[in-house]
Amino acid sequence: MRRAYSVETVRAAEAALMQRLPEGALMQRAAAGLATACGDLLRRNGRVYGSRVLLLVGSGDNGGDALYAGARLARRGAGVRALLLAPDRAHPGGLAAFRAAGGQVVDGPDGLGVLDLVVDGITGIGGRGGLREDATELVHTVTRDRTPVISVDLPSGVEADTGEVHGEAVRADATITFGTYKPGLLIDPAAEHAGALRLVDIGLGPELPEPPDLEALQYADVAALLPVPGAESDKYRRGVVGVVAGSERYPGAAVLAVAGALRGGAGAVRYVGPGADAVIARFPEALVHAGPPSKAGRVQAWVVGPGLGDGRQAEAAVADVLAADVPVLVDADGLRLLDAETVRTRTAPTVLTPHAGEAAALLGTAREEVESGRLTAVRELAARYRATVLLKGSTTLIAEARDTPVRVNPTGTSWLATAGSGDVLSGLTGSLLAAGLAPRDAASVGAYLHGLAARHGSDGAPVSAQDVADGIPAAWRDVRAG
Repeated sequence: MRRAYSVETVRAAEAALMQRLPEGALMQRAAAGLATACGDLLRRNGRVYGSRVLLLVGSGDNGGDALYAGARLARRGAGVRALLLAPDRAHPGGLAAFRAAGGQVVDGPDGLGVLDLVVDGITGIGGRGGLREDATELVHTVTRDRTPVISVDLPSGVEADTGEVHGEAVRADATITFGTYKPGLLIDPAAEHAGALRLVDIGLGPELPEPPDLEALQYADVAALLPVPGAESDKYRRGVVGVVAGSERYPGAAVLAVAGALRGGAGAVRYVGPGADAVIARFPEALVHAGPPSKAGRVQAWVVGPGLGDGRQAEAAVADVLAADVPVLVDADGLRLLDAETVRTRTAPTVLTPHAGEAAALLGTAREEVESGRLTAVRELAARYRATVLLKGSTTLIAEARDTPVRVNPTGTSWLATAGSGDVLSGLTGSLLAAGLAPRDAASVGAYLHGLAARHGSDGAPVSAQDVADGIPAAWRDVRAG
């Protein structure tokens, strides 16, 4: 599992560790890891000896890491130059080591020629508010030939704690981070600037508290959560999920939500709504009912909202489902039709699955505000509605009303930006709720499998929502196989 901590927590852990180490040892560990990563990239593109490397060096420890790493590369025969953005505040020890190793300090970008690598050491995890204009111009100048960029700890200009980007920021091909991940490396829009991630162990682990601020599940974590039927399982032990979806205008939403539920391992699916004929034609194993949902029969969880449309009948269906004493997932039109106080006072779990526009409506704010501050938005939604919230997007986030780490899904792909894929996710997550997974686990596993399924369905080609649904079993097998 990838675990991320706030800047404040990282600073405290570093301070505690430094008390037990010789002076400068922590920075040397970081510099060694950074130099190794730079060397690996240079070897892939040619060689270390004779390569041309430019360090963009800001003030403070981040610049010091870059300078010490540059000294190591220079001793291996690379031609390393450093451009100091704040010459009077450059790390003195790092600068001395760099010069002693044969590194050259330059005054500007003119005359640098062709570069093999740019190391971004402008600002560290304490940076705020984007790059200054002079730094922005410099970065554009030295990377205009698409020179590879490695960022030190965090791409300069992004917000470490929130993943927000206020202004210009470095776009790295890779980011070498130290001790632990920072939230901004895992959450868009900042994550888009980070490129490939490498974590360098500097011994910080024992100093970091529980729980982390953010976590991202990996294959082994998801495999441990997958509900696998036993020899004595029947359809009720596997979980029966009710789906209230679709309308005369959107009958396909019903089919896709049911597809996600069945592919997700539900023992049975009870469908309620006007799309019964379309559902049965595609899935004869589905159990259909004219409604209301409370009369449809026994279920262990409900999914309500995809393609439900407007009107009194849709509103009544949402209210009826929310009155049930089982976990309920609300998506799409259901999010517009729900009563906020009803959600807040439910005793059974509720999962809300908005995209940015729907989240903005629930919060009474602008979509752009949600997209630029996704971590803030998902936490606020979970607290306000006392629910588990899955905020869909390029990095899907899952938050609970209680004080648990926000989860970020690492399997998202742009191929999921297709009509109906959210309906599949709703059905899939609903099946996991019915199987007995806790709401945060069901949402996390659902998002993880959903992303993998899109990759299977597309295989590098355009993907439809039905492809995503059909890819779920392969995603499931992949996770179990590790």
